[in-house]
Amino acid sequence: MNIAVYSGTFNPLHIGHLAIMEALSERADVDWTLLMISAQNPFKGEEGRLTARDRYKAALEALHRHPSLKVWVDDSELRMPPPSYTIRTLDHLREIMPGCDFTLVIGADNLEKFRSWKDYQRILTDYGIMVYPREGTDHEREIGKLLSENPSFKIQVLDCPKVDISSTYIREALSRGEDVSRFLM
Repeated sequence: MNIAVYSGTFNPLHIGHLAIMEALSERADVDWTLLMISAQNPFKGEEGRLTARDRYKAALEALHRHPSLKVWVDDSELRMPPPSYTIRTLDHLREIMPGCDFTLVIGADNLEKFRSWKDYQRILTDYGIMVYPREGTDHEREIGKLLSENPSFKIQVLDCPKVDISSTYIREALSRGEDVSRFLM
């Protein structure tokens, strides 16, 4: 079984996340997408508003409203000891679901700093990544840099619409009292 691992804080889940999950659900080479709720991104500060457990519950509720998606929510990272390194999560998934192939889904904005991720080379050789394009990024250049380092790295580009919205924007708009319901999943 081929499983796409879409990991993040998802604070909150929004229509950009939905577009990515719809694209993954339509791919013939992806049987399921695992929406992995991260306890804390080691590159970000406190996310505010929602605890990890609250974000997990919100994700379950959001996916309940979209039953056609081939996505399930996982809280494995919430039960793992910190820090939440992606390689540990992927290794854990491989251990508890032997026989499955996992591919990490990341935004193109993460490519520039991907080399700072713990064991990034092993992520790219043992699991691979599926990159979704983001506004303001040159994913082709960044992928080229990675492939020049090692041509056997497994890197794909996800064909999905670019939705110019972020969880940060939504949180900031909420703090100003703005209605953001049209952006939420």
